[in-house]
Amino acid sequence: MLHIVLGVTGGIAAYKATGLIRLFTKAGDDVKVIPTENALRFIGATTLEALSHNTVDSDLYTDVADVKHVNIGQQADLIVVAPATANFIAKIAAGIADDLLGNTILASNAPILIAPAMHSEMWLNPATVANIAVLKARGYKVLEPVEGRLTGEDSGIGRLPDSEQIYSAAMMMIGKKDLVGKRILVTAGGTQEAIDPVRYIGNRSSGKQGVAIAMRAAARGAEVTLIGANIPPVQVPGIEFISVRTASDLDVSLNKNIASYDALIQAAAISDFKVANPPSKKIKRGEHGDSISLDLVANPDILAGITKRISAEGLKCRTVGFAAETVESAEELVQLGKMKLTSKGCDMIVANDVSNGKVFDLDTTSAIILSKQLQEKSVSGSKTDVANAILDILFS
Repeated sequence: MLHIVLGVTGGIAAYKATGLIRLFTKAGDDVKVIPTENALRFIGATTLEALSHNTVDSDLYTDVADVKHVNIGQQADLIVVAPATANFIAKIAAGIADDLLGNTILASNAPILIAPAMHSEMWLNPATVANIAVLKARGYKVLEPVEGRLTGEDSGIGRLPDSEQIYSAAMMMIGKKDLVGKRILVTAGGTQEAIDPVRYIGNRSSGKQGVAIAMRAAARGAEVTLIGANIPPVQVPGIEFISVRTASDLDVSLNKNIASYDALIQAAAISDFKVANPPSKKIKRGEHGDSISLDLVANPDILAGITKRISAEGLKCRTVGFAAETVESAEELVQLGKMKLTSKGCDMIVANDVSNGKVFDLDTTSAIILSKQLQEKSVSGSKTDVANAILDILFS
């Protein structure tokens, strides 16, 4: 169990701390949340206590006899501040400790991760730029904000990264590094095939499982390339992100990159079919009436093709495929998984039952992992939990 101090400062993104608390506690870690007084204007102490299972007190001057800022700082294995406002960053860069969070940071030798969140102009202001440079020079890890919708109507850089990205960056600073020296290629998301310039054939894959695998692999020390099909860019240290749209795009990117990797984890949902000759102009309903026929042709079997290439060229790359099936029983799921393990020629298959809306776009999942060495293993929990199980089996 790790002792995590989570600092929450007074920005609109303070509510996102709840997702981060859940990830740490789900992993079995002890989380001590220290909000600033301004943070409590955005999120209540009751919520933070309920999720962290620890009391929340932002006052430096309670329990003075226990010297709590020193005790908390000395016990911490890691300090994370998310969100970190421009004001907090300026104060800690100047060594100002006028609250419990600032004093705890100065009293600790634990590694510190800062995840800033603020408006674009504030992030790009020379004062903030200089303060961030000071923190980096002192050894603080800074997970820079991402582009996206901000408070109000505008968008730009300054948005707090997703909780999963902050968690992954935190785990890269601590925890086991059993995949150091490994190069892993992961695909995630769902491909799209054009019907016309406006419409496409797609699927319900959110990419969450593939992203979780990429982030856990990077956190455990691997060098990771993530090929994302129609998902937001993943900006996490240790992960190179490549964006693709169609099955053909993904195929080209895979074959360009495969030769130098130790493992390929093909979690992306790839369209089996595409429109034979999609028109260059939008299809008009008024020109076709109440029905239309599309001429669909099969896409290449990308996973089978890549495993054949790996075998033919003698590449030292293990392969993992995914099977999303609608089944009546776990036994049927196992049978279909075994068939795919053989037909695709890969080393491992992760089989999911997606009946009745299961798995897709959820943060939890269940799967049966089948491999040539292992008959079968059932796993369930968060997609991070399943990601770890896949990596454990793959590199056991």
